Amino acid sequence: MSQEPRRTGFSGPALVRLLARLTDADVPPPVMSLSGQLSQWLGWPDAIALSAALKAGPPAAPAVAHASGATAEAQECARVRARLAGAIAEDTAPGGRRRGPPRPSALPDPVDAQVDYAVHRQRYLTLQQAMETAIGSLRASLRAVLSARTPAMAKLAMVDAAMERALGAREQSLLGAVPNLLEPHFQRLRQAEAAALADQAQAAGQAAAARPGAWLGVFRKDMQSVLLAELEIRWQPVEGLLAALQDS
Repeated sequence: MSQEPRRTGFSGPALVRLLARLTDADVPPPVMSLSGQLSQWLGWPDAIALSAALKAGPPAAPAVAHASGATAEAQECARVRARLAGAIAEDTAPGGRRRGPPRPSALPDPVDAQVDYAVHRQRYLTLQQAMETAIGSLRASLRAVLSARTPAMAKLAMVDAAMERALGAREQSLLGAVPNLLEPHFQRLRQAEAAALADQAQAAGQAAAARPGAWLGVFRKDMQSVLLAELEIRWQPVEGLLAALQDS
């Protein structure tokens, strides 16, 4: 079965490349630097708060020696990321491969051609909320540990908190649009299979070229790839905080 479109000529974050391919979007190269884009996203209150965090002198405190080298924090980060990736893999797998009791939103397998995209939109939104909650808690925990290390690390924690407050709404708005961007791909795959099955019916006696319901497996795999790419973007601040913690 055709899985078009497969446009791959754009370079950028994996999430953007995937969406450009799946939606057949013609993504132009950025016309503004990252710093220029941030200047447009940050309002005056955000800019003032960020400036204050950069200039602030954190409370003087003796550096605390940590022989563990942030091992416990690294293990917790790995656990949270594995749990989120596992939830994505489980929720986007066919119902027969999911562990535990059936979920209320679980679709029967094989799925008939009338399945509503709203089910998949809700699944995507639920997984987005899980990522936002878990990563937000993890960032706050890492900032608390950094604040107890050195004045420089405490300032870094303050800057990260200011950036999270300033960019959180923008991130939520941009990523919140992703489920809607996937709907045309969902419909295109379903229609392509319906057309292939209709052609098969007219060519009696030939070997089946398309298995009914195969389109949904393709879509689930694509949605999983997009969710994992989104997790990669959301995880970047955690990686930065953890790297600072391990170097402190």
